[in-house]
Amino acid sequence: MAEKRTDAECMVIALEEAKLAFAAGEVPVGAVLVSEGEIIVRTHNRVEEWGDPTAHAEMLAIREGAQKLGTKRLSECTLYVTLEPCAMCSGAIVNARLKKTVFGAFEPRTGCCGSVFDLLDHAFLSSVPAVGGVMEEECAALPGRFFAEKR
Repeated sequence: MAEKRTDAECMVIALEEAKLAFAAGEVPVGAVLVSEGEIIVRTHNRVEEWGDPTAHAEMLAIREGAQKLGTKRLSECTLYVTLEPCAMCSGAIVNARLKKTVFGAFEPRTGCCGSVFDLLDHAFLSSVPAVGGVMEEECAALPGRFFAEKR
């Protein structure tokens, strides 16, 4: 078993991925999938690069994690993502049965882990614990800068 990593340590890695997305002209969101302290996947948004509206960092991390681990049930994995997941990504998180989701910045317009909706903790779905606000200022700064430059 790998050494235990803190939420902040994992979020720093997710932020590195978000910076790669920013440099590539993508909405700067990064994600890291961790199991028992081991990084299974690190990735970032690739919507523009792939021309795929589902190529959000969270979706890519879950897909690749399931392939690498050989299972659709990622119940031993924690997902770290720099921005609160949207409805699509939150649905994938629930379906993957993740152990926990940790995100940085809250997304008041589209966030579905407590901001607009809380799809991870709903009576008709399997619940996935979520922790938001980890390194919130750092995680919010990158999308803020990205969209300010786009305007």
